[in-house]
Amino acid sequence: MDEAEATQQVSPEMEQTATQRASDRASAARWNLDIAIFSFAVLIIVIILLFQEIRIEIVAPVALLGLAMVWLVGWRQGRQLYPRFYDEELSKLKQALKKTGKEAAEETIEERVQRALRERWR
Repeated sequence: MDEAEATQQVSPEMEQTATQRASDRASAARWNLDIAIFSFAVLIIVIILLFQEIRIEIVAPVALLGLAMVWLVGWRQGRQLYPRFYDEELSKLKQALKKTGKEAAEETIEERVQRALRERWR
């Protein structure tokens, strides 16, 4: 089974699986160390402003702007990483499809029975 056949055999279920895995990975990648440091910087700025007895009418917009920036940067980062993660997951599924196709062609009946028995006893 060559690359063209594997590409043609990508089913909608495989694409859905790749989409879900890529989405999960992108969601997890949104919150990394850079975002955490930026969040703490916003918190420190707000605390410093409050200790300097700056009015809450000034501190509140600064805090809201900081939180909006944290969300925007995380969202943008996840959006940028999603296509790469999707391609990786799809290629993993294609490789697994190729691998199972080769294994099925080379596998004898005796090996299939042995594998089925091993899976059953797990």
